Amino acid sequence: MASSRTIPVNGIEMFVREQGEGPLVVLCHGWPELSYSWRHQIPALAVAGFRVVAPDMRGFGQTSAPADVNAYSIFDNVGDIVALVAALGEKQAVVIGHDWGAPVAWHCAMFRPDIFTRVAGLSVPPPFRGRGRPLDLLREGGITDFYWQYFQEEGVAEAEFERDVDLTMRAVLGRGISDASHLHVAKGQGFLGPLESDRPLPHWLSEADIRHFADAYRRSGFRGGLNWYRNLDRNWELTAPWQGAQIHQPSLFIAGSKDSVITGLIGAKRVNELDRVLPNLKARIIIEGAGHWIQQERPDEVNAALIDFLKT
Repeated sequence: MASSRTIPVNGIEMFVREQGEGPLVVLCHGWPELSYSWRHQIPALAVAGFRVVAPDMRGFGQTSAPADVNAYSIFDNVGDIVALVAALGEKQAVVIGHDWGAPVAWHCAMFRPDIFTRVAGLSVPPPFRGRGRPLDLLREGGITDFYWQYFQEEGVAEAEFERDVDLTMRAVLGRGISDASHLHVAKGQGFLGPLESDRPLPHWLSEADIRHFADAYRRSGFRGGLNWYRNLDRNWELTAPWQGAQIHQPSLFIAGSKDSVITGLIGAKRVNELDRVLPNLKARIIIEGAGHWIQQERPDEVNAALIDFLKT
């Protein structure tokens, strides 16, 4: 049975769920999620012989949410996981991330190969550092309505998401992001678009799950998680020394065939070119019919792939 506690790491208090004994595996969630998003993986990996720890990431859930927007750079988030491994009394770990947690996992492996011996990313391919700042490139491409842009102005998305947190979680998790049009924000519409309180939840998401997420976000608000997006351009600037760097540890990539992160032109190209960054890629698994919330939607297939990867 998983237990939970709060641990001081890297100048913040980090809430973690943990279970099992053996080699350490750290699970990093994305937006707008929580350590709870790994509820199906924690017991499965623990039974398979691993010490599994899933934190609420910086700014999320019961973990500290610094007020300064600049406290959410990729260096801060990787620093948290490096410090977490040490705080757990370990010297090495496998790091696995989904959504925003995937860039954290990839950069953990890139920055600190001495600590992170293996890496798996779900939904988001490894870093291909582009020719310019992400938000600049969007504007140059004539795009002005992408959700990254909508999230930049402090307070705007927070107000929309906090108006009815239950409906927000139903919309974001229940609707998913299989349809790329949901990633563009029509003027005056907001990110969520028309909200339907009676829309049925997908089979993998229960009313109890929605309650858990909604209760957590009612307490924490959405600002912490949104601040990650407000560091997109800054992250590009900070990672200049790693332009063209590769990740040489054994690696794994998993995504759903209907996840718009990988079905768009850029995402599909990155999935096809994973070996450029991951020369030791063990498997590229695309789960047919699955969407973005892959570890919650298809836990059995994800667990089997992760255990196989961890044990080989």
